[in-house]
Amino acid sequence: MKFRLKQLPAAALAAAAALALAACGAGGAAPEGSAAPAATENADLTVYNAQHETMTKAWVDAFTAETGITVSVRKGKDTEMSNQIIAEGEASPADVFITENSPAMTQVENAGLFTEVSETVQENVPEEFRPSSNMWTGVAARSTVFVYNKDKVKEADLPKSIMDLADPKWAGKWGAAPGGADFQAIVSAMLELEGEQATSDWLKAMKENVKVYPGNGAAMKAVNAGEVDGAVIYHYYYAADQAGTGENSGNVAPHYFKNEDPGAFLSVSGGGVLKSSKNPEAAMQFLEFITSKQGQELLGTGVDFEYPVGKDVTPREGLVPIPELEAPKVDASKLNSQKVVELMTDAGLL
Repeated sequence: MKFRLKQLPAAALAAAAALALAACGAGGAAPEGSAAPAATENADLTVYNAQHETMTKAWVDAFTAETGITVSVRKGKDTEMSNQIIAEGEASPADVFITENSPAMTQVENAGLFTEVSETVQENVPEEFRPSSNMWTGVAARSTVFVYNKDKVKEADLPKSIMDLADPKWAGKWGAAPGGADFQAIVSAMLELEGEQATSDWLKAMKENVKVYPGNGAAMKAVNAGEVDGAVIYHYYYAADQAGTGENSGNVAPHYFKNEDPGAFLSVSGGGVLKSSKNPEAAMQFLEFITSKQGQELLGTGVDFEYPVGKDVTPREGLVPIPELEAPKVDASKLNSQKVVELMTDAGLL
């Protein structure tokens, strides 16, 4: 059954013709230090987007086609956008905030700037993909994975836990992108699961062992080239490259830590409605749409290869089913990005 919303006035329906202009800049991380572009005038909703541009554009296009509600998108990185929302406070023009990782959502939640998600959203998304507070919701997910060079590492020699990468035998042999929100979300899970001292010790050992790369894609490419034996990334970099040319993953295989290890962390991408929204009903309708079956099935198309989190929606072919990931149970509202930044800075990684 298709998702249906309240009928809008004719003017709003006519505005759907402007969708391509309203959505063409949707989503994704802006270049470092760049300012978020101004929202399109007269749009019904403004979304602050730190998700993949292509994914959010697919949601926006389908939502507007379905409802006639036009959406303007401002793009940026997770913490760039969360800090902007907090600085703007009640004056924020944002109606909805979408992220790649959950710590930025928790940051905005802790500032008291979200309104509780509707019962419809809660029905759409299982509890395991929502914070216990229900002040926002998961909209997609990505699994932590250790990609390794098949010619350099035997399966028997793979680390059994992400914590094993602190061992000196891995010095100079693994890579990561510690400056990115993706890796910091993984460390946030480690902090929640293992505690501050163990996380601090691991980060200090990481400083001695790791080769730093500017992003997950660059880290995987280095593994493929044999520059390092392995790297900690998110699953979809490997999945997307394999579905394409495979040029950056032909020599690579994914290793899932499983066993509820911190390295089996399933990071939740978040979506929430701001208390400051000038159009809260339509904003919540947008969140209901992207978490609906129709919205979640869009994750099975395109180039993003993220996991759907909606009920009764199957991940696209080739992805390891979520139950088989054996991910640890982590309440997303407890992930502490501020403490992670402090610990990573103390370790010399930031």
